[in-house]
Amino acid sequence: MPSTLIEIFEDEKLVEKIKRRLPYLFQLAELESSRAGKTGMEVGSVRERIVVALPIYKFGEANVETEIPITEPEVDAKLFGEPISIKAITGKGFGGVKLIWTVDAQKAKEFRETYYPRCEILLVQINWNGVGGFYSIPLEVQKRLFDKIGRQNYIKLPKPGTNPRGVEITKEALWSLVEDGESRSILMDWHRTRVNFNTYKRWVDLWRED
Repeated sequence: MPSTLIEIFEDEKLVEKIKRRLPYLFQLAELESSRAGKTGMEVGSVRERIVVALPIYKFGEANVETEIPITEPEVDAKLFGEPISIKAITGKGFGGVKLIWTVDAQKAKEFRETYYPRCEILLVQINWNGVGGFYSIPLEVQKRLFDKIGRQNYIKLPKPGTNPRGVEITKEALWSLVEDGESRSILMDWHRTRVNFNTYKRWVDLWRED
């Protein structure tokens, strides 16, 4: 069954809008999540909301479920009932994408032994001052690769004694996923725009209201 998300990548007007707007919106996310020039961890949540807003814009609010129980840690939204996982990486390569966030070594091992792909993936590759991309990786593509290469080659556990905060897809596996003929991609230039941004303005305006 083809992924509904592919419709985003086949809509030429929307593709052009994504190329223009996604880097700008992610720049706003960084500005909103920064203090004294340092970007905070909360930027991940803001980026996630930006990406989830795209299928809401395309397919309508009634068809995108965003109130996901905490018991579904991989799922960020559901489109027509099908789970979607939002991923973001920074840089030219495809390393460092988390499947699950945990600092517990035992939980990480248990996750690897029980994991099987269950979500469509929307992946954003952020590459400031270079070329990055926006990718849709269908569930069937993930299952096919997982079955082919096995969990040891698909999943990377944290190194003992380190604190990388999660279990990752190996960069080789992720590269294979984005290069698959059934996956979709939009490549774009990531350039920052001059923005007059005041993180407090919205809240000050709300205080001004009666």
